[in-house]
Amino acid sequence: MPTTDADPLSSLGTIPLSSAGYAKDYTTGATMTFASVFAVLFNGCTGIMAGANMSGVILAPAKVISQGGNPWGAVLYSWGLVQLVLLAGKLNTLAAVVTVFYLVAYAAVDLSCLSLEWASAPNFRPTFSLFSWHTCLLGVASCLLMMFLISPGAAGGSLLLMGLLSALLTARGGPSSWGYVSQALLFHQVRKYLLRLDVRKDHVKFWRPQLLLLVGNPRGALPLLRLANQLKKGGLYVLGHVTLGDLDSLPSDPVQPQYGAWLSLVDRAQVKAFVDLTLSPSVRQGAQHLLRISGLGGMKPNTLVLGFYDDAAPQDHFLTDPAFSEPVDGTQEGGSPALSTLFPPPRAPGSPRALSPQDYVATVADALKMNKNVVLARACGALPPERLSRGSGGTSQLHHVDVWPLNLLRPRGGPGYVDVCGLFLLQMATILGMVPAWHSARLRIFLCLGPREAPGAAEGRLRALLSQLRIRAQVQEVVWGEGSASSQEPEEEEGDFVNGRRGDAEAEALACSANALVRAQQGRGGGGGPGGPEGGDGEEGPATALTFLYLPRPPADPARYPCYLALLEILSRDLGPTLLVHGVTPVTCTDL
Repeated sequence: MPTTDADPLSSLGTIPLSSAGYAKDYTTGATMTFASVFAVLFNGCTGIMAGANMSGVILAPAKVISQGGNPWGAVLYSWGLVQLVLLAGKLNTLAAVVTVFYLVAYAAVDLSCLSLEWASAPNFRPTFSLFSWHTCLLGVASCLLMMFLISPGAAGGSLLLMGLLSALLTARGGPSSWGYVSQALLFHQVRKYLLRLDVRKDHVKFWRPQLLLLVGNPRGALPLLRLANQLKKGGLYVLGHVTLGDLDSLPSDPVQPQYGAWLSLVDRAQVKAFVDLTLSPSVRQGAQHLLRISGLGGMKPNTLVLGFYDDAAPQDHFLTDPAFSEPVDGTQEGGSPALSTLFPPPRAPGSPRALSPQDYVATVADALKMNKNVVLARACGALPPERLSRGSGGTSQLHHVDVWPLNLLRPRGGPGYVDVCGLFLLQMATILGMVPAWHSARLRIFLCLGPREAPGAAEGRLRALLSQLRIRAQVQEVVWGEGSASSQEPEEEEGDFVNGRRGDAEAEALACSANALVRAQQGRGGGGGPGGPEGGDGEEGPATALTFLYLPRPPADPARYPCYLALLEILSRDLGPTLLVHGVTPVTCTDL
């Protein structure tokens, strides 16, 4: 029997599928979609969370109540916010923007949980049901997807704003009581890749300097601290300090409280260095500890750097360096103690030292026995300030970096002789020239010729070697009476003293002659006296900013350590900033 009334459900078949159930927006006239409806309803579903997420940086007055308990502050806040929304007139548009910001917050929470799960932090033990890194990743992806479906412009703007705020907090934020998930991630990644850094796969082609700088008091070593930072060239850089004492006679470890001051020093000096401190009855034993245990895995120091042992009065560079200018009251911003109060004043001239000359040379000998390269730095406080800066060096004054790859205290092997140590000098000088602050400095390599040797041959061999090593430098030959050992004189053993068969007076005369030779080439002195250079007077040119000298091995007999140190003092006297270098490991390779 036919019916006269139409079936109310039959009309659904005539509605287009694309607009089923969606009306038009009363403000824009556009047909609503799933994303737009989700954006409006999301605020209502998360109202409780919205109240819980409110910060206190401008909402503190909302907590004010009257004596009768009426929250009139919150009422005024709510009234003002409602008026702003009503004046805007487009609630759906505002709801979409607010929803996007909520989704950014939820995506950040999911990302934080994902980061902590990947970092394997032991204290991260969530009690969420069905929690895993899969659910965290799904939450991040879902939030980002809905953000861009609702409003691509608002989504991109909110992500940009979150990135800017994160960068600002990272750069300028102080210590946080809730910690940094980035540190947990870094620890996890660094540990994983350190385990993969296999020392058995090391190759000379990828060698880089990894320095351990032993510092007694950073007040007098600030220029050396920055110069070593330039010499490391992407390698490991460790600041080491030995505190004298015996833990058996102390109530607690005095080393641990010092780490904060040393880390502040690294930050203020703007160097990329780690800090390693130790407690030992003597500086020499402490240096041995640091040489053995500093670093981790395949990242261990291969070069020991020491300041030179001389009678120069210590300088307080904290007083002249702008980076260490501090308030008069001795406190930094935030109430923390200033560095001037954490490190003692420099040693007074003539006062006793913590390290004797005997132990100083013994420390150098210990490092060489442990197959570590050694660098002794003298007069680094006289370096031009622009050479220690982190700038490009494009406007720096033209200077020379001089390299003497021959052992001037035991000249042997003929002209142009370059051994492993000489190649190490060339490598270190070349590395320094790769630093932006030293780009404008010219590298000069000096060859010593005997009085009866023809010039040119040794220079040609060295230039061929430099071409293979891709080192750009000027090569200069200088005539020096002591520049070549006699062919009749037998070879000395490596472990013997540098002038084992010569008397002390003859050895001192040789050191004085070598010092005069170097000073003459720098333009700092006149003729070299007996056996001195020829044709080096009267020439004016750029000054030498830094000199690299060959550091001979210490004598095998410890009784001759003071004589050895005295010869080094004569050799490097009045040369300006000088690095005496001894290398024990190959650092160059010409194989493909």
